[in-house]
Amino acid sequence: MRKPYPCGGLGRRQFLASAAVLPTLIGLNVSAAEPKAAKDPDVVPGKLGLPGPYPGRVIEARNPAMIKDGVKNRDAIKATLARGMKELTGADDDVEAWRSFFEPGDVVGIKMNPVGNPLANTSSELMLEVIEGLKAAGVKTRDMFVFERYKQEFMAAGMHKDVPDGVRWGGLTPENDPSQLLLNWPGDDPVAGYDPDEYMTMQLVSRGSDPKDDRTLRSHLGLLVTKRVNKLVLLPVLKDHGSAGVTGALKNMSHGLVNNVARSHSTPDTNACNQFIPQVVSHPILRKKCVLQILDGIKGVFQKGPFGRDPEFVWEYKALLLATDPVALDHVEWRIIDARRKEEKLPPVAATGKTALDPLGTEGFDVRQPQHIALAGNLGLGRYEFDSPLGRRRSIDHRIIDMA
Repeated sequence: MRKPYPCGGLGRRQFLASAAVLPTLIGLNVSAAEPKAAKDPDVVPGKLGLPGPYPGRVIEARNPAMIKDGVKNRDAIKATLARGMKELTGADDDVEAWRSFFEPGDVVGIKMNPVGNPLANTSSELMLEVIEGLKAAGVKTRDMFVFERYKQEFMAAGMHKDVPDGVRWGGLTPENDPSQLLLNWPGDDPVAGYDPDEYMTMQLVSRGSDPKDDRTLRSHLGLLVTKRVNKLVLLPVLKDHGSAGVTGALKNMSHGLVNNVARSHSTPDTNACNQFIPQVVSHPILRKKCVLQILDGIKGVFQKGPFGRDPEFVWEYKALLLATDPVALDHVEWRIIDARRKEEKLPPVAATGKTALDPLGTEGFDVRQPQHIALAGNLGLGRYEFDSPLGRRRSIDHRIIDMA
C-alpha cells in the first residue's frame, strides 16, 4: 500500500478570511488531445460533461428500505436509483434516463471509492445496478471498467469479488508506488498506467520532493481515462475529510483519476486541497468525460473521514444523490455532513482543524478546506450558490424525493 498521509457551513467572513491566506499556486492543465479547450475552463464541448445538461440540479432520493440492521437491500437500491435517474432527467422511465447519457458503442469507466473500508465504501449493490443501467442503454459488458486509483485498496475492500463476469476491473496504480510518480508498469493491464501527455502541472510538491524533477510538479491522468473510455460514471460516498473538509464528487475525481496527489496535503501544515482539487477537475478531458455522479449516501461518515473505521462516526443516511453538476452535489453533501456534525455537537467542517476547533483532539491538518467547492464553482465546473443573486436559474436546485 502507499504511504499514508494524515487525512483525518462556513460563514462569509470565515470564507473570506481563509481565502486570504491561501498560497498562490500556479496551475496549468496540459492536454495534447484538446489544447484549445485547456485554455478556456468554460468550454464544455457537446451536451454531456461538467457541469452537464442539469447544472445546479441535485436529486436526493431517500429510501429507508435500502439498509436495515446494517444489511443493504439490492432491490430497494435498484428502485431508488431508478427513481433518482427519472427525477434527474425528467424521463418517463429509468431506461430512457440511462439512454440520455449512454448509448451502444460507449466504453464506460465506473469509478468506485473503497477508502472508507470497511464501513463506508461505495456499495457493491449500487455498482451492480449501475452496470444494469448501462446494459439497458446498450453498453456491452466488455466495454465497462470498474476501477479505483489503487488496485490494492480496491481488492482490500473486496470490490473485485462482486464485479460481474465480462466486466474488467482494476486500479490505475496496480502495484505499490510510495513515490506516486510512476506512470507505467510491465504487462498489458487495460486499467493500469498514466498518460505521459495529459496532466495538470502546479507549483506544488510534497515535502522532501525535488522541485527540479518535473514529475513532482505534475499529476498525470490515468490512461484508462484518456485512451480507453469515452465516458465515466462516478460513485463517491457521503463522507467528511480531514484536509478537504468533505470528500464527494470533486475530490473523487481530483484524487482518483490522476497520480501524484499526496502533494496536495502531504503534511499537516501544507494543505492545498482548496486549489489542487478544482485545478485537476478543470482538465478538459475530465470535464468532457465525467458525465454522471451518483453519491452513495446509504451510509455516511461525519468525522475522521475519508476512512470508515470507527462505527461511532458512521451513520445510516439512507439516500442516493444524483447529479451531473459536481459542485452543486458537493455543496449539498457539505450541508448534510455539517447538519449531522451539529447533532453530534461537533463544529462545522470549515471551522475544524489542529489550529482551529479540535474538540476530539484527532485532527490531522491545520484547517480543513471545503472551500474547494466554491473555487470549483468559480471555474465554471458547476453551480455553488443556493440563492444566487443572478436568480433561481443560477442557483442550486436540491430536490428531495421521499420513498418511505
